[in-house]
Amino acid sequence: MTDINIAAAPRPARPGRGDGEAARERLLHAALNLFAHQGFATTSTREIAEAAGANLAAIKYYFGDKAGLYRAVFFEMQSKPEDDIRRFGGEALSLREALRGLYLGFLEPLKQGELTTLCMKLHMREMLEPNGLWGEEIEHGIRPMHEALLRVLCRHVGAAAPDEHIERLAVCVAALGVHLHVARDVTDALAPALNEGADALDRWLDALVMYAEAMVASEVRRRASARQP
Repeated sequence: MTDINIAAAPRPARPGRGDGEAARERLLHAALNLFAHQGFATTSTREIAEAAGANLAAIKYYFGDKAGLYRAVFFEMQSKPEDDIRRFGGEALSLREALRGLYLGFLEPLKQGELTTLCMKLHMREMLEPNGLWGEEIEHGIRPMHEALLRVLCRHVGAAAPDEHIERLAVCVAALGVHLHVARDVTDALAPALNEGADALDRWLDALVMYAEAMVASEVRRRASARQP
């Protein structure tokens, strides 16, 4: 699919709360469901309006056009990177505290069930059928998170600045959380007990922190060994 310049879509100001806000939220959720399952090009504004119980004029009023609605769905239905970074990026945090904060950012959305599944499906579709937003997501969402994690790892490994080993470690540490989102159905098929029970996500949190601590400790040992004559 060719780039339709959704990145340049208008960004109307959000109205105050009340009936207008409720109508806007219905449009967002209806659009998320349709965009995630059908893609941008094959989803019409009429379908979205009907699914939301709204009229076409509401889409124009709140979002400008279909591209503006797609942009809002893509970015507003997820947490802001600065909020996630506040969970784990504080310099006073211990390594364990920082890792718990990092993985909470991955795990808490999973408690929202279908909403998170649809958001993940939409992001995967955007990667495969780019409409101009994935590069923006990398630059303004994923990159700040990665750079914040690099700073955390440098601090706890004792590195003055990131090198290829710290970069690789950051990718691996983050991958533990990413996998729970992109391969939830695979885990359910291979080891369903891991996601069963009210405390399943708490068990995942403890395990991810433990595994990530082990990876960081391994890098600390590697660096110490490399310094030996």
